Parts: sequence; C-alpha cells; structure tokens
Amino acid sequence: MRFQPQLTYTQNGQTVRLRYSTYAELKKRIKDAVRNSDDGEVFVSRSRRGEWGEWFEYWTLRKGKPKIDREGWM
Repeated sequence: MRFQPQLTYTQNGQTVRLRYSTYAELKKRIKDAVRNSDDGEVFVSRSRRGEWGEWFEYWTLRKGKPKIDREGWM
C-alpha cells in the first residue's frame, strides 16, 4: 500500500485530516487549509522519493503565499 500525503489542522477546535492521492494535489489546496486553520498553520506528512520513512512539514502563509515554516524527517 502506497503512503498518501496527509494534511492536518485545527478548525473551530476540531482536528481536520485530509488525505490526497498525490503531494501535488495537496499543494493545490494548502492555501485554503492555512486560511481555515485556527492558528494559521497546517501540518503535512508525506513520503519523499528516494527517502525512507515519513517526512513532515509545517506550512504558514507569508505575504499571502503558502511557505514551509519547518520540516524534517520522522
């Protein structure tokens, strides 16, 4: 089974988790997710080609554009 990228954030005190078939599909929707997030930050977990394990990213908006704030390997 292939690992699917996942987007997680908190909206109105509830945790929202969304899975996408590809990382490209997730990135198309990340701006709206950051805007809907209570704290203006979303957590992304995904795999990376040629890498073992799970990669994580925290995204925020800077100057109206989504940018990776922190990232690393889990």
